[in-house]
Amino acid sequence: MGGGGKTTLMFALARELASNSNCVITTTTTKILEPLPSETSLLLLEADEKEMLRLILQNLDRYCHITIATNRLATGKLRGISPELVVKLAELNQISYIIVEADGAAQKSLKAPNLTEPVIPPNTSLVIPVVGIDAVGSRLTEEAVFRAEIASKLLGVPLGEVISAESVAILVTHPEGIAKGTPHRARIIPFVNKVDLNRGLERGRDLARKILEKRHPQIRQVVLGQARSPEPVVEVISLETTG
Repeated sequence: MGGGGKTTLMFALARELASNSNCVITTTTTKILEPLPSETSLLLLEADEKEMLRLILQNLDRYCHITIATNRLATGKLRGISPELVVKLAELNQISYIIVEADGAAQKSLKAPNLTEPVIPPNTSLVIPVVGIDAVGSRLTEEAVFRAEIASKLLGVPLGEVISAESVAILVTHPEGIAKGTPHRARIIPFVNKVDLNRGLERGRDLARKILEKRHPQIRQVVLGQARSPEPVVEVISLETTG
């Protein structure tokens, strides 16, 4: 969940996991753009959950990466599945990993969730809040931040103010922030995207330190990277290495 780059990161993760002979399902509990043929081995669209389970089992022997959704919307996006179906999928021994996009951000680098999101399945074991490093230094406006008004209230920062790394760290770790609703037993590993931008890696390291300094009990690592790169992970910063 979180800012722009989630779908790209999801398919990059799926590609790597499937390359090790794992069976991977990619999906959303909200909406996503329809993947390209190069991004997924098979796309299944089916509104009936029992039929969807049958179709998945029928195709797992031939395809190691399957993307599923219920139907196409007039906007060109795909409507996602229910969190309950994610639970049922996890009960299938043939499936190794399920990766779920749990909210939208209109491709903006930073967002704050509304009351209905993110839509996180209850059996989730790992949550990845995505933020773009270019959000740091931009202004807290709707042009730069998805749901800027909600972010303003969470942070106690007026609209139009410059966004600091500290503010982004608060949004990542706040109980009502980007990772809101994460199951207590799940790990949270923030992904700081776009570190290829000017001074992006340096600024990403600073943001990672600020996130880890919050001592959120479920966050022990922050990943810096570029979702669109063939090698998306640039650096991993751990709580142990920052003291």
